[in-house]
Parts: sequence; C-alpha cells; structure tokens
Amino acid sequence: MAGRKPSYGILAGWGSIVLAALLVARHAEAARTQKPVLHAHKWIAITGKPLAATAGARMFERGGNAVDAACAMLAATCTMWDTLSWGGETQALVWNPKTGKVVGVNALGVAPTGATAEFFQSKGMRYPPEYGPLAAVTPGTPGGLMLMLAEWGTLSLQDVLVPAIELADGYPIEEELVRTIAREKQRLLGWPSSKAVLLPHNGEPPEPGEIFRQPDLARTLRRLVDAERVAFAAGKTRKEAILAAYDLFYRGELAKELVSAARGEGALFTTEDLARWQVRFEEPVSAAYHGIQVYKLTTWTQGPALLESLNLLENADLRAMGYNSARYVHAVTQAMQMAFADRDFYYGDPAYPPDEPVKGLLSKKYAKKRYAEIDWGHDPKKTNPGDPYPFQGGTNPYRELLKAWPPEAPEKTPPPPRATGPAPAALPSMTSDEAFRAGTTSVIAADAAGWVVSMTPSGGWVPAVVAGKTGIGLSQRMQSFVVDRRENPFNVVEPGKRPRVTLTPTMAVKDGKPYMAFAVQGGDTQDQNLLQFFLDVVEFGFDAQEAAEAANFTTYQMHSSFGEHEIRTGRLTLDIRTPEWVRDDLRAMGYMLDFAERNSGPINAVVFDRAHGTLWGGSSNQGEDYGIGW
Repeated sequence: MAGRKPSYGILAGWGSIVLAALLVARHAEAARTQKPVLHAHKWIAITGKPLAATAGARMFERGGNAVDAACAMLAATCTMWDTLSWGGETQALVWNPKTGKVVGVNALGVAPTGATAEFFQSKGMRYPPEYGPLAAVTPGTPGGLMLMLAEWGTLSLQDVLVPAIELADGYPIEEELVRTIAREKQRLLGWPSSKAVLLPHNGEPPEPGEIFRQPDLARTLRRLVDAERVAFAAGKTRKEAILAAYDLFYRGELAKELVSAARGEGALFTTEDLARWQVRFEEPVSAAYHGIQVYKLTTWTQGPALLESLNLLENADLRAMGYNSARYVHAVTQAMQMAFADRDFYYGDPAYPPDEPVKGLLSKKYAKKRYAEIDWGHDPKKTNPGDPYPFQGGTNPYRELLKAWPPEAPEKTPPPPRATGPAPAALPSMTSDEAFRAGTTSVIAADAAGWVVSMTPSGGWVPAVVAGKTGIGLSQRMQSFVVDRRENPFNVVEPGKRPRVTLTPTMAVKDGKPYMAFAVQGGDTQDQNLLQFFLDVVEFGFDAQEAAEAANFTTYQMHSSFGEHEIRTGRLTLDIRTPEWVRDDLRAMGYMLDFAERNSGPINAVVFDRAHGTLWGGSSNQGEDYGIGW
C-alpha cells in the first residue's frame, strides 16, 4: 500500500468498501512476483539449491514418495554445504496419509560428555562458543535421514544417496558458497581437515564454477551404501538394511573414526555419546487459528512461539487493520515479542527436567490475558515473559527469577593462563545482525499419494571443523545453550541434553487434510517470517509465491540464540517499500526503524488446492532456493 494515510474511523464506518479497495490494490501489487508460482499435480520438491531440488525430482521419477525425495534433497544440501553439512541436525514434520496424522522428527544432536555449565564458565565463556570443536553436539542429520527413510520411504538408501555421492565426487561450486569460504578463510586455516576440503588451492578457496570435489565424504557415503548392500545380501529387509548403515555410523567403525578425528581437534563427544544418541519420532504441538490447525515441533525448538503468536492474534481483526498498516505491524510485533519472551525463559529439551509449561503457554485463556496487556499506543521497549502456570493448574516455581529477568551479564572469568606460546589472534565473529539471521536451509516435498514433508535441517555450516578423513563437518549448535539458569532454567547445558534451537518446520491442516507446509532459512527470524507468511495466505489471500516474496518486518526484542545472545529492544526493520505514513505512525509509537530490501529468510512452501486437487509451490526470490514440480 502507498499514498495518503487512511483514518481508522473511516475504516470502521466504511469497512467493507475501503477494505475491499485496499485488498485489491494489495493483490495487484503482490501479483507482480519476481518468480512464478509453481503449479504441480503429481509431486513437488523445493529446497535451498537447484541441484538439490533436482535430487528430489530424481527420486520422484524413480517412483519414490515425498519422504524419499526429502531425504535425497537433505543429503544433497548437506553435501553442498548449504549452511549445513553432514554433522548437523535435522528437524521435520511429516504428514502420514495412512494414519492422517502429523509426526515430528527430532534428529538434533546432544551435548556431549563433559559439556557442563561449569566447564564453559571455567574457560571464561558466558555461553558455549560459536565456532570450533567445543561448539559441536553429536551429529544428528545422518540418523534422521536414515530413520525417516526406513520408516516412511520406499526406496533404498543407495537410491537416495546416489545424487549426494555424485555431488561429493564433484560438482560446479556456486559463487555464494565460495564467498562464504573466502570470508571464513582464517578460521578454516586453523583446522587442517577443513582447510584440505574447503581451501584446496594451497589455502585458497575454489573458484566459482570449478568442479569441487570431496573424496573423503564420498567415501563415507559409499560406506553407508555398502553396509546396506551387505545387509541386503544377508537377507535383511529394506528397513533392516538401512538400519545396518545407521549402526555403522553411530556404533560401528565409522563411529570410531568420526569420534577419534573430532576429539583430535578438541571436540568433547565420545563413542558412548554417539551410540546412546537416538532419533525421536514425537507428537508435535499445535494450535487452532480460525479453524486451521497449525503444527510445530515442541520446546526443543522455537516453534511454539509461532503458535503462541497465533493464539494472541486470534483475538484481533487483522484483516480490518489493513495489510502491513501501522496498527497491523504493531499488533503482530507485540504478539511476537510476548511469545519470544516466553521462548527465551521457558523453552528447552522436554526430555530433561524441569518440565516446560507447554499446556499453559499454548492456552487460549493465557493468550487472551497477554493480548489484553498490549499497549496500542506504544512499543514498551521491554517485554517480559508471562506466567503460564496458572493456566495449567499450577504455581510458577520461578517467580523470583522472573522478577529479576533478564539477569545482568556477569563479568567474564578470565581463562587459565597459557602454559607457553603467544595467545592466538582474535578472529571476528558474525555481526549481531548476521548471527540473528544466520541461515540454514529448508526442504519441502509433497506427492499425490498424500505424503508431505516440511524440514529445516542445519548445523555444520562454514566455518565447520571437518572430522578428519570422514569428510563430516561438525555442528556448532552448542552455542544455543545457556550456562546461567537465571537466564533460562530449562536450557542450561548438560551432557545428553538437546539445545533449544531456532529451527522450525511448519505444517497446517484444514478440514482434516494438509493445507500448507512451509519452512524458512534464518536464525531467530524464522518464526517471525513464517508467521507473516501464514497470515499473508490466510488473512489476505496471497498465493504461495506472493507470500514467499512478500514484505516482512523484523523485531529484535528477544535474546539471540547465537554468539553472546544479545537482545536489542525497540528496533524494527521494515521493507523499503513501507509508505511514509506507516513509518511516521510507528516512530510515534517509539519504534526505532531501519529498512531493508529483503527482510525475510528464503521461504519455501507448498499450499494445497483442494478444489482442484493440485499443488501451489512458492520459493523465495532471494538466495538459490528452487522448486520443481510435475
């Protein structure tokens, strides 16, 4: 929208006429997308790289289903270092048409033996480090891929890994990855195996378009396929043969080599840590928004914050406010800030005590109480967590922590002196903005048989420590823990525990059938982007591509999940197309505004057209995300 500022009194009096005009103008503008919406009937495959999307399409062409395709795309994106690698983690939601239910896939690694709050504090760290071997949790992606494939796929592991093996043997590297490698050159030079893989030209990165080869990783993937082949030869079933490859990675010779190489670089995890780790298939959490059931993974991700936001916003008439009007932006921003304040204090691994108050957090009555606290004239500059315990029949055991939240940052304890030699030169970390938006990839797949996958894998991005001759890049996810229980008593690092991650696939179901599956790259911005995508479709009638390219806004009033976990109150980033009257109104509310041409991570999505039995795909107009359908 652009032009003269409308009066909300006029909107109230002439609501249907003015609103219709606004929506027509909005739709005319949004229809001019830079990429066309993707139409399909049989299947759809969307992910962060064109070659990886092709890997998914190849599985469909072999007769595979959406799970087969998603696993092939996951393997390909890991091999292409699309802000992740094979030592990272995988989070997914799967719609199983045989049961008519959404299933959550938890393939996040855990803190290893020795990873305690006291350990990191003794090294003068307020949080576990952003980079390096001490940032590594156990690898989760290989296990997640193999168990999803074994449980719901139809093809063999060999079928699914063929594209990734071909890529590891050599593919023309993209300019985007080359730029990332060059930017992180100094860190990579400090890890010999990383240098060998990513700086192959005497310590220099590859050139864009050259054939990038990873022989060690190719060998590792072929060993997994060989383990499956041997099991097949011994008369094992498809599922049993895939699990034989799983055992090789997590309990066999490959596990021993991986651990030896990782510990040689300074990582903490042991063979016992790897052997004990398990993929979990779990029931997701959900909330209804005007009859649409929205599903997220639970509090080991930030996903429930989107559900909390929807519960809050269900009390508002968003459509009457007008698309991206000042009042709409304020409403959505305040809802997000409340939900993310709860995330910052109450979210953690539900497998470890204390028990997260999920029932209270997702209570409609709790949302109504919080909604009533919104100041419609001002941004409060500070949003504290609420108290959900009364809404699940309990008493909050952390009242004293809440009163003093957030705690003041303690002075860093100086690390023990080095025995000999000069101190290493400090290397620059990501800027706070870069960390806040730190990328990942997303994988969306759907087929005519009804299988749907929404996936947000990540971890082990450049710069990653490569574990010796395995070719596996290790995770950096340990940094998402806290070491001070006053900050979040649910997410304090301890061995065996999963950190609370930003990674957050989404699925929506309407009338008992899949309505949309969507996911996005980015760090703490993910559920902000996904919330706005969902509202664009549901409230304002955008199609999948329009919503993927639509103008987003970003609040920073939450603790970053990366680096030093900074919080920046009052700041709001708007799309550069935001009209002046909206800017003026938001400034009058106290927001400190800045502007960006792209204010969302790349969103990938599929929306189901039940009237025609077809699929509408969207893939963002930034980055290298790409979709293929048939």
